[in-house]
Amino acid sequence: MPLGTGEFEEAWPRIVRALASFTGSLDDAEEYAAEAVARAASHERSGGRAIESYAAWCTSVAKRAWLDDARRRSVERRLAPDIAGALTRPEAEHAAMDTDLPSHGPDGLDGLDGLDDRLALLFVACDEAISPASRMVLTLRVVCGLTIPEIAGHLGVQETAAAARLTRAKRALAEARGSFHVPEAVERERRLPVVIACVAGMFTVAHRTVLEPADALADTGRQALSIADALVAAHPDDTEVRGLRAVIRLGLARRPGRVDDTGTGLALDEVDRSRWDRDLIRAGLDDATLAARGDGRFAIEAAIAGLHSSAGSFERTDWPRIVALYGALEDRWPSPSVRVAGLVATAQFLLIAGSDALDDVERELALLERDAPAYASRDASLALADLEWRTGRREQAAARYRDLAEVMAAEPLRRFCLRRAGLTPP
Repeated sequence: MPLGTGEFEEAWPRIVRALASFTGSLDDAEEYAAEAVARAASHERSGGRAIESYAAWCTSVAKRAWLDDARRRSVERRLAPDIAGALTRPEAEHAAMDTDLPSHGPDGLDGLDGLDDRLALLFVACDEAISPASRMVLTLRVVCGLTIPEIAGHLGVQETAAAARLTRAKRALAEARGSFHVPEAVERERRLPVVIACVAGMFTVAHRTVLEPADALADTGRQALSIADALVAAHPDDTEVRGLRAVIRLGLARRPGRVDDTGTGLALDEVDRSRWDRDLIRAGLDDATLAARGDGRFAIEAAIAGLHSSAGSFERTDWPRIVALYGALEDRWPSPSVRVAGLVATAQFLLIAGSDALDDVERELALLERDAPAYASRDASLALADLEWRTGRREQAAARYRDLAEVMAAEPLRRFCLRRAGLTPP
C-alpha cells in the first residue's frame, strides 16, 4: 500500500526527532529523513516487501546512510570508526530501531520524555536565537515536512528567500545550542508563547490557501489542530493555549460552505452556514469559554471567532462587540492584519446600521493597501473592493477585482474576484 498523506504526517516528526537525537544535528536529521522517505516511496513503487512501520523503516535507513557517510568521513578525520562499525551490524540495526525511536504512548506520538514529537521539534525550532521569520520556515519544514517550494508559496516569498531563511535558522540554532537537544520543562514554558504563535501561523497558512479541503479537518489546518490538541494535553489550564485551539477549531468548523459548487469562493454574507460543523463549533466554544479567563491575544481572537461562529446570520452578527474586541486585540497585538480586520468589522457594522459614514474607513484601508506588508495590503484591497461593491460602485469594484484576480494564489479566491469583475473563470 503506498505511503498516504496521513501516514507521512505522522511518521515525519518521529523520524526527524529520532535522527536529530541520534546525529546531534537538526540539519542532518531533516536531510537524511527526506532521503529515507524518498527511498521508502521508491521501495514500494518497485514492488518491494510491504513496510509495516514507516517511521521505524525510514529511521533505520536514514541512520545507516548517516553512518555510511560518517565512516567515509572518518577516513580523513578518524570519526568514531568503532561506533560506526558496531551500529551498522544487522543485529544492532534492529536494536536501534526498537530503542532509539520515540515510543508510542496512549495519546499517539509520545517521545521518550513523554513529550509529543511534534511539540518537541517545535520547542527546538522556536529557539530565541532564531529570527521570527526563520522560525516559521523551520517549523513548516521540520514539523510539517513541507518542501521549500511549498513553504515559499504558502508564505508568499521567493523560493530563494525561504531557503535562505531555513539555512540561517539551522545555522543560528547550531551556533547557539550545539547538538540537538529538546529543552527542559522550564525552558519550554518560556518558549511556549512563541510555539503558540507558530502553530497559529501554520493555521493561518491553511486558512488563507485552502478555502474548503476534502473535509473540515484536512490539510495543514488539520495538522495545526492536532498540534493544538497536544498543546492542550500538555498545558490544559493555559488560557492562550485554549484560545489557540478555539480559533483553530472554529475556523475549521466554518470552512465548509466557503466555496460554491463551481469551486468559487463566497463572500461572508453568501456563506451557507448550514454546512458548518456544529460539533466542532461546540468544542471550539468550550475552549473559547475557558480562554475568556485570560486577556491575551488568543483569548481575544477566540472571543471574536466565537461571535462569528454562534451568529445565526451575517446580519445578526454582533458587529459592535466584534469591533470592540478588535480594538482590544490591536492594543494587545498591534499588526496591520488586525487593523484591516478591525476596519472591515467597523464597515460591516456601519453598512448594516444603514450609515454611509465610510469615508474614514476607506481612507485608512487605502493607506494600508499602499503601505502595509503584502498579505495585509491584499486584505485591504479585498475590503475596499467589497465596500465599493456593496455601496453600488460596481464599475470601480470590478476594476479592483480584476487586478486582485491577477495576484490571487488560491484558486477559489481568484474565481471569486473574476466573478465579481464580470469575467468568466476559465
